[in-house]
Amino acid sequence: MAPRTIFKSGLPLLRSVRHFIEPCAGTTVCADLASPPIFKAAAIPSLGAPHSCDPNFQGSRNAHIGFRFGISNGGSSADTKLLGGPTRRTLFMEASSEPVMMQTLEDADSGIVTLILNRPEAKNAIGLQLLEKLQFFLKTLHEDSSSRVMLICSSVQGVFCAGADLKERRKMDEAQIHKYVNNLRSTFKFLEVLPIPTIAVIEGAALGGGLELALSCDLRVCGAEAIFALPETSLAIIPGAGGTQRLPRLVGRSRAKDLIFTSRRIYAEEATSIGLVDHCVAAGDAYVKALEIARVILRQGPLGIKMAKLAINQGMEMDSSAAMSIEEECYLQVLHTKDRLEGLDAFAQKRTPIYHGN
Repeated sequence: MAPRTIFKSGLPLLRSVRHFIEPCAGTTVCADLASPPIFKAAAIPSLGAPHSCDPNFQGSRNAHIGFRFGISNGGSSADTKLLGGPTRRTLFMEASSEPVMMQTLEDADSGIVTLILNRPEAKNAIGLQLLEKLQFFLKTLHEDSSSRVMLICSSVQGVFCAGADLKERRKMDEAQIHKYVNNLRSTFKFLEVLPIPTIAVIEGAALGGGLELALSCDLRVCGAEAIFALPETSLAIIPGAGGTQRLPRLVGRSRAKDLIFTSRRIYAEEATSIGLVDHCVAAGDAYVKALEIARVILRQGPLGIKMAKLAINQGMEMDSSAAMSIEEECYLQVLHTKDRLEGLDAFAQKRTPIYHGN
């Protein structure tokens, strides 16, 4: 059975979510919640240590409490007024042992979807089950016309994704390894060509296949404590899920060779300076920044976004002349649309356009 959507509260409270949740081990059901288990907040440097599951916990200063985890309102008086001040609210969430979960936002954020890597016992290492779930959700998003932006992040503190599951791989024969790597490569390619913008939200380590996963996204946002590496040559292999191709296209041939030949780790500041990361923010705030970007994207014309991504992706694989022809073809796709006319009307009338994707 597919995992249940989480954070589906139908409340504008979603605008102020600061962090994700993880289940507390050995806890009992909260008296005012009939069936879901108790959750605790994952640690965020700006908020201090993880909140306890104490029933009397009321959160840090300026925090709303939902399901016993802190949700900062960022000092927004509008959110405080809407929610009636810092009171307890029930959000519809559940613990899950699924290695990947999907979060669908609603109301003003409708169209934003988050995939959450959730394999804490293996630091989100990409095993066969995680890869299968990732494929399932990517195909779901590809077929869902209501999805406009996708974020991918981790529920595991201190790690985005540790790469391939080497313990699992040690049990495979050469044919099985070949099949696994090809499957991983094709999955990341499918992610790369999704017709909607994708944003990797990186807190902690993105290593090997974890970095290749992030490279397959359109944008990368990281916290200040993020770590990046492609360490495959230290294992006498090479990055096999697109790393040797996407990294040099992003940071340049020489820098990519430096990182791959040496297997060295780089940190958020250097990753940002070489163009590996698009935005670097305070540790724990990467999701907030990514959500801010996603909301800006939501205001744009969806067909324009789709065609712009197609033109850029395909054009980068061609010479300049052929790429210009791709741009022309993509422009023709938006020329005779209602959204284009709506954009012109809204500009003339000095109002916000309302796009429907047609």
